[in-house]
Amino acid sequence: MKIFSGPALSQYATQRPDPTVATPPAAAAPAAAPEPADAPPGRERKADRRKPTQIPFRAPAVPATPDEGGVRLVPIPRLAQGGRWRVEAMRSYSGPVLYWFTRGQGRITVAGVTRGYGAHNAVFLPPGTMHGFELGQQVFGTAVFFGRGSDVTLPDEALHLRVRDAAPQGELSAVLDAIQRELDSDRPGADRAARHHLGLLGVWLERQRAAAQEDGKRPDAARRLVARFTAMLERDFASGKGVADYAAALGVTPTHLSRVCNQTCGRSALKLVQDRVLFEARRMLTETDLPVNRIASDLGFTSPAYFTRAFQAQTGKTPTAFRKAR
Repeated sequence: MKIFSGPALSQYATQRPDPTVATPPAAAAPAAAPEPADAPPGRERKADRRKPTQIPFRAPAVPATPDEGGVRLVPIPRLAQGGRWRVEAMRSYSGPVLYWFTRGQGRITVAGVTRGYGAHNAVFLPPGTMHGFELGQQVFGTAVFFGRGSDVTLPDEALHLRVRDAAPQGELSAVLDAIQRELDSDRPGADRAARHHLGLLGVWLERQRAAAQEDGKRPDAARRLVARFTAMLERDFASGKGVADYAAALGVTPTHLSRVCNQTCGRSALKLVQDRVLFEARRMLTETDLPVNRIASDLGFTSPAYFTRAFQAQTGKTPTAFRKAR
């Protein structure tokens, strides 16, 4: 996985009011060198004078927000069309998603906790769960996007299920095949049949969660703190907040927060903030026609020049060059 280096994006951000709607989610990475816990003190902050505008979206083959538009089954490698950052970067979706890995292995970071994944691993994520995963050449599987506002009964917490028995593996594969068959069908009642199969998928998840809980362990204090931090980061990443702001809201010191993040996912709190902002910058440059200065403002930077310098330090390209290369 690519490791970004250079000044953190949050170093150039400005404090702005919290956004009211979380937007989609950059990637689990090995431990980085120690960094300052937050942006330098006394950074410039400005008031938010923006006016709401309509965002003109482009439509790539597989957008960074593939949960839009209802139920979809997408081969996992296709999610990286347009760049590996689309899967490796920290992000979230507005609807539930299930990743069913059938081949290959790598690492996946969910809510600030990194774990290995392999064949026959099912990872379920409720809406708004920040995550990213490595995607090697041998990795294959299916991503199930339930769509925003799905009425399927699903778990209310993230699950990482290692399905070792052949029977439940076959059950899940059969349900996914049935869903795709009905989605592709023009027969009467196909939509209704697909919804019923999605309901069976929800039952499968419920049963596998119950089986896993028999041997499961309660998350320790470190994982609970990081889960709270990543939920807050997903909500406020465009507000210009730094690690010190998040730490204060969580009632801990910036040093402790970064130490706990390094413990659970091998990345500092600052790297997680940087990664999430960088994903959104790339997404907006790729999927919208907004000018660079508006993107800089939307993401909390004090000026387009600061945004350009920070973006180039992390990607090797200016925002304009990145947009032209898409």
